[in-house]
Amino acid sequence: MYTFNYHHPSSLDEAVALFEGAADPVFLAGGHTLLPAMKQRLQAPSDVIDLSGVPGLSGIEVSADSVTVGALTTHADVAESAALQDALPSLASLASGIGDAQVRNRGTIGGSVANADPAADYPAALVGLGATVVTNRCEIAADDFFTGMFETALEPGELLTAVRFPRASRAAYAKFPNPASRYAMTGVFVSAGDSGVRVAVTGAAASVFRFAEMETALATDLSPDALGGILPPADDLLTDMHASAEYRANLVNVMAQRAVASL
Repeated sequence: MYTFNYHHPSSLDEAVALFEGAADPVFLAGGHTLLPAMKQRLQAPSDVIDLSGVPGLSGIEVSADSVTVGALTTHADVAESAALQDALPSLASLASGIGDAQVRNRGTIGGSVANADPAADYPAALVGLGATVVTNRCEIAADDFFTGMFETALEPGELLTAVRFPRASRAAYAKFPNPASRYAMTGVFVSAGDSGVRVAVTGAAASVFRFAEMETALATDLSPDALGGILPPADDLLTDMHASAEYRANLVNVMAQRAVASL
């Protein structure tokens, strides 16, 4: 690990000011990606700005039509929230399958979403539900937020403060987890509501994506049978030491059918 300056601001304005005044700064949320990368010298920020002392960035608020989750809310809090289990159980269930107990008790939804790991679970929920990312500057639709592998629409110094999810009467997530990391080798989130059917796929490509062909099929027949034979092009998917693109294409179909069966 290289030398860096550590900051622990007590307000959002102070955090942003520290970022703007540093040479190569980075915000620290849960740290489950940043700290290992720094230890391996894959990242060498000049300044680490710890957000844990900033008030108002954690907690879950439920209204009649939406659920808002603060950026520093841990995966464990999302999974164990009784209010969320009642208002949006699919999101609570997704969070319960992230990593292990240690990861869930330290990792945060904001850190995961801002990191945009192609195998992370939350991006599927954001896109699958049509969520809105709230920052210190603006609001960004989930469909426009994830722009590539580890890339988002966040501008330098822009801080994710919360994620607002619409409440969905029917929604479910199914994933095929890597047996070691519990990351999604492929995960599919399906929701059906007044705005139609949404199908979001994570873990299979460089970034989360909506699968329009499946959405069209499910719009007329919301059943697993409607998805028979529908696979994404393997050329657009990832091949790595864990699975080939062709294997992931098949997993997309299998996980989608499992998610639909759980609606």
